[in-house]
Amino acid sequence: MAKRIAIIGAGISGLLSCKYVLEKGFTPIVFEADDGVGGVWTRTIETTKLQTPKQVYQFSDFPWPSSVHEEDSPTGKQVLDYVLSYARCFDLLRYIKFNTKVIGIEYDGASDEEMDSWSLWGGTGEPFSPRGKWSISVQNTRSKQVYQAEFVILCVGRFSGLPKLPDFPINQGPEVFNGVVVHSMDYSAMEDASAAQLIKGKRVVVVGNQKSGLDIAVECASANGAEHPCTLIYRTKHWGAPNFVVWGVPLALLYFNRFSELLLHKPGQGPFLALLAVLLSPLRWFFSKFVESYLKLKYPLKKYNMIPESSFLEAAFTSTFTIMPDNFYDKVEDKSIVLKEAKCFGFCETGLMIEGDKTPLEADVVILATGYKGDEKLKNIFSSTTLQKRIIGSPASTVPLYRECIHPRIPQLAVIGYSESLANLYTSEMRCRWLARLLEGSFKLPGIREMEKDVLKWEKCMKEYSGPYYRKSSIGILHIWYNDQLCKDMGCNPKRKKGFFAELFEPYGPMDYKDEQYMKNYTAQYYKRTCVAAVHIWYNDQLLREMGFNPKRKKSFFDELFQAYGPSDYANLSS
Repeated sequence: MAKRIAIIGAGISGLLSCKYVLEKGFTPIVFEADDGVGGVWTRTIETTKLQTPKQVYQFSDFPWPSSVHEEDSPTGKQVLDYVLSYARCFDLLRYIKFNTKVIGIEYDGASDEEMDSWSLWGGTGEPFSPRGKWSISVQNTRSKQVYQAEFVILCVGRFSGLPKLPDFPINQGPEVFNGVVVHSMDYSAMEDASAAQLIKGKRVVVVGNQKSGLDIAVECASANGAEHPCTLIYRTKHWGAPNFVVWGVPLALLYFNRFSELLLHKPGQGPFLALLAVLLSPLRWFFSKFVESYLKLKYPLKKYNMIPESSFLEAAFTSTFTIMPDNFYDKVEDKSIVLKEAKCFGFCETGLMIEGDKTPLEADVVILATGYKGDEKLKNIFSSTTLQKRIIGSPASTVPLYRECIHPRIPQLAVIGYSESLANLYTSEMRCRWLARLLEGSFKLPGIREMEKDVLKWEKCMKEYSGPYYRKSSIGILHIWYNDQLCKDMGCNPKRKKGFFAELFEPYGPMDYKDEQYMKNYTAQYYKRTCVAAVHIWYNDQLLREMGFNPKRKKSFFDELFQAYGPSDYANLSS
């Protein structure tokens, strides 16, 4: 009987985990607290767009549909539709239990003392053990149940579920405010009409200037203009860019290829690469200043005292730089958005009391775009206090995951999608491939102490380039080096390009790691799964020939070859 793999979460990482363990012959069961797939993409505000180039935010075996053009930044709805199409294409929905919240997982097997004595992961180095299983307690709309699984994959993410709220002075919390206070999570979950009604004609204050805060501020400014300006309160300044091109140079050429990684110290590097990183450090500094100079010219950062204290290099490594909403600084200029720095604030009856101000900032609605408690959410999934402490590690360290997936001292469990990167979909797919091969026995993990040493090497690197954001565990602009480790573990060639210069200077993306054997059987696989998303013209040709119609529907040879097909091409089937 196939071993059962419990997957918690049906976001992108959960769907990828489900697909890849299925391919290896395991039986997945996916628990999703909501009523649909997509994770964070199920709750976005109307103006939200994809933050990364869609070429690197795509499944390697399921390209974006032709309706999303090459130059487009897909909207939140388009991303959600794309993810849902992927789940349908690979027939993943039938493995998902929707509206089923996991309230705790418990390991039934070795005692805590026995685990402490192990030198190999799980005691044997194997992903499965005849002695150990996980019990997964869930709550659905009708009752509580407990499921058993031989392995658990946590795909709970960092940016949902458990809002992070500021610490307020005594008697200055939201309860004393006469207006409305919501977290960006709840605002994003509203229907568009309800959200518009909440902010229309109101004095809105948005707290936080990362992506959600910026999007919400622009939405409020568009609704109310300068008559009721939106005040954006921020504590830390962050770099933002209009797109992924600066001074006519794609950022990918500066930060997302092998040459750019030669400029950085890398975990497990040899003496030659370490020396090279030192010698090339002036170029590393120049790249950062090159980007910063463009952003200072593009936006009135100096005028509004919005130049960050950190370098763009740090922002790129930690994935904290933002693709700015359209016309953000135009709205600052026309005073429909007011920027205000505040290290500390509290509530009063009529609004907010900002530290250092003598009068309150009056408001009707306050939206807290202050992030999420990702660490606490991950910790709380465990029933055992011992495992809760293990999974999170020390507050002064990164979350201790080998290859950002496996905790060396927690058996039969993996975490996917917790560590950040510049393109989370692409990174999660690589991790799911790696995990699926580990589960099938294609390779074995090193000993516990060796894994812990590797975790410390990555932690040292993250602290060197991430500054105070090292807890994000972002692999940032070392994603090729990271993927190299996964490829070597799996016995795959990490060099994916054709030619020395292409390998050195061309950016890497998901299509560089596509499964060649799968792509050789591309059409056959799609027919087998009754999915014709990527070969719909060829599929329609077969139908038309059987009906006696001409399958060529365009007016000329070049139109037939290069124009996209759609429903209107089949409107008249008289010929």
